[in-house]
Amino acid sequence: MTVHFHEEDLPAGVLAPGPVAVDTETMGLITPRDRLCVVQISDGKGDEHLVRFAAGSDYAAPNLRAVLADPERLKLYHFGRFDIAALKYYLGVVAAPVYCTKIASRLIRTYTDRHGLKELVRELLGQDISKQQQSSDWGNPTLTDAQKDYAASDVRFLHALRTELNKRLEREGRMELAQACFDFLPHRAELDLAGWPEIDIFSHM
Repeated sequence: MTVHFHEEDLPAGVLAPGPVAVDTETMGLITPRDRLCVVQISDGKGDEHLVRFAAGSDYAAPNLRAVLADPERLKLYHFGRFDIAALKYYLGVVAAPVYCTKIASRLIRTYTDRHGLKELVRELLGQDISKQQQSSDWGNPTLTDAQKDYAASDVRFLHALRTELNKRLEREGRMELAQACFDFLPHRAELDLAGWPEIDIFSHM
């Protein structure tokens, strides 16, 4: 298991074919204000790749964009709604098709209200991850080893989580419903960017 660090783009040919786990680190939670700093990506074969964008970046990143926009590659997220919006806003790509482990967890782990990545990894995979670096300065020109390891851990387990969550979704007959939610997720992210982040347009009120 190796964490590879890159500046401004992903090198060509470093990912195996198939699904990729994707995550982002930003300066905060308001996408137009808080710039995209790091994109993490993994093909699930044991290595993680971190792509850092400097302040003032033009986010050209042709290799990374090509992977994210590839309609033949499934993208695995945890709370993909946020990451998809950030990638669309800064890189100009709809990073789909989508699988979101948080949505899958909420559909199948109805016995708990704890759907964070740390809790999922602990219960389903029996491993522990640290979230200590979650709120740190991702815009710093020099990222610490702790930040890099934290960022990598956000994509390290998503392939295995998908396998375990799918077993439960199939068992309980909720796979079709989950897929419909995944398919809608890029549109939910688009609503966020367009000004409806906290408004449920499906509600009566």
